[in-house]
Amino acid sequence: MIVFHHVSKTFPLGTVALDNVSFTIAKNEFVFLTGTSGAGKTTIIKLIPRFLTPTSGKITVDGVIISDKHFPHTEKLRQSIGVVFQDFKVLHENTVLENIALALKVVKWDEHTMHDEVKRVLALVGLSSKEHLFPVQLSAGELQRVAIARAICGDRHILLADEPTGNLDPKTSWEIMGIFKKLSAKKTIIIATHNVDIVSSLKKRVITLEKGRIIKDKKGGYDI
Repeated sequence: MIVFHHVSKTFPLGTVALDNVSFTIAKNEFVFLTGTSGAGKTTIIKLIPRFLTPTSGKITVDGVIISDKHFPHTEKLRQSIGVVFQDFKVLHENTVLENIALALKVVKWDEHTMHDEVKRVLALVGLSSKEHLFPVQLSAGELQRVAIARAICGDRHILLADEPTGNLDPKTSWEIMGIFKKLSAKKTIIIATHNVDIVSSLKKRVITLEKGRIIKDKKGGYDI
């Protein structure tokens, strides 16, 4: 479970990214964050794995308060959270397999178990035949599949995505959302997006932000 309790974030030059935001996201819930650029969506995504810390308020993940500036378990927290970015953030000198395995090497998985896990997530995202290719050999949609596979390897139970279809054509965008939908049975998923068609079609919970504040929190899709 993820809880934001009266969370605000102000950057050094005075820009208010979040203003007194509160919400609770249940285990295995699928939530969209929507709103115009600068509304605060990305800030929420970055606060959960502590890429940022709040100016005020409290954030709890799985019952643990993670918002304190001196929180000592950031690396352990991040091992339970996968993050998918709009620009993929793959390592171009590494193969698909190496890109996905990197996160497991950091936490010292043994080679055999790591290989089995990479095979598992490649199958989940439909890239079983691409493991030895390099990013330059892949389409944008395939690169995003690599990013998703990397984010879920190690069986992370929270999956965050910031505009994951922003650089993709409509057909590929729907394919990528199909992967997220398939994963949602066993993961808490939070997706920040501008894609109204996808949000309205999937009929999930939608938190709408405007100028750093929540203006709507609705289950069942987005009112076009």
